[in-house]
Amino acid sequence: MASAATILHADLDAFYASVEQLLDPRLRGKPIAVGGGVVLAASYEARAFGVRSGMPGRRARELCRDLVFVGGHFDEYQRLGDAAIGVLGDFTPAVERISIDEAFADVAGCTHLFGPPAEIARRVRARVRAELGLPISIGVARTKHLAKVASQVAKPDGLVVVDPGAEMEFLRDLPVGLMWGVGPATEARLAEIGVSTIGQLAETAPHRVEELLGHAAGRKLTDLAWNRDPRHVQARGRAQSAGAQSALGRRPAVEAVFKPTLHHLADRIGARLRARSLAGRTITVRVRFADLRAVTRSITMSAAVSATRALAEIAEDLVRRVLADHQDEKVISLLAISVSHLEAQTDLQLVLPLGLPDEGRRPGTQKGLARSRADQAVDAIRKRFGRDAVDYASASREARSVPDEFRRLAEKDL
Repeated sequence: MASAATILHADLDAFYASVEQLLDPRLRGKPIAVGGGVVLAASYEARAFGVRSGMPGRRARELCRDLVFVGGHFDEYQRLGDAAIGVLGDFTPAVERISIDEAFADVAGCTHLFGPPAEIARRVRARVRAELGLPISIGVARTKHLAKVASQVAKPDGLVVVDPGAEMEFLRDLPVGLMWGVGPATEARLAEIGVSTIGQLAETAPHRVEELLGHAAGRKLTDLAWNRDPRHVQARGRAQSAGAQSALGRRPAVEAVFKPTLHHLADRIGARLRARSLAGRTITVRVRFADLRAVTRSITMSAAVSATRALAEIAEDLVRRVLADHQDEKVISLLAISVSHLEAQTDLQLVLPLGLPDEGRRPGTQKGLARSRADQAVDAIRKRFGRDAVDYASASREARSVPDEFRRLAEKDL
């Protein structure tokens, strides 16, 4: 773990809404939301009225009568997000991008060129504002978790540097909701035992936290509350996984709900893999229940797959295993699929038809080849006529209230 505060966490403020206000000066200073049926992003002016991302558009309008909805300029989000992260790359090669609008950077190796970390952060902020016209907040600290917390404290459009000698003092009175991995459900459960600040969490007996949240999650949060975070900034090369998820609200844990949703997710992932001539051996599903507790299951295949139907069937089997192991759970709130252990797709080795029940999931079988040809046809039609020109009959369209362009920006691993 670093002994000096050299890690930066840079986060563009209300990014999508800020871009819209940049593109249309008439929107500056006004409460705006990107989206329509669902709020994809809200400006700070809209947030002051309680408008939040993921909120139904009708509810957002009830909270803010003057709210202006805009459709979204997804190409501009990508361009400006890339440009902002690129400014960090001008100072250090150690940049770990974690989303379209935020990244970590370790500047330990470049202070002799550009000055102390705080000065580098100031220069990054000034350049992003001058060159791109966007506000960006930066936290500077000794660990990744603390740098991320500091950038949240710095919002909007600010800079916070945490001195290594004042870390616990800085964290003590901050709400636990600022911690990485603490959502509303976890925050509420911690409040049940009288924990509302990071300092209170640090002083709570670890076994109580683990009993409340589970061993792994409880131990991790206790470590973070004491700023024990050994993770390094990792500059990423080629993607190591591809994933997608769909929030369902509160839906019955039955096949009529999860099968079409999983096929829609498999469609999104498979198309992205095939576009890059990649396939993956390990398929993982995550099922989140009504209380926001999540369970994962995974399987590693003998051959890498990218076919939409194969990915969907494997995911279905994994979800069935999850539900069989948690028969008391009757409601699911989120489903996610990820594919890892990626490798380049090469010429397929044909497999003899042996009558195995999973032959359709094996790329080299007759059924597997037929599925691949169907996917290629769908991919070609969509490339020429657009994403909505053709679809798989078994895929759910409920999740389409969020445009696929927005989903692609959120799917950072590829």
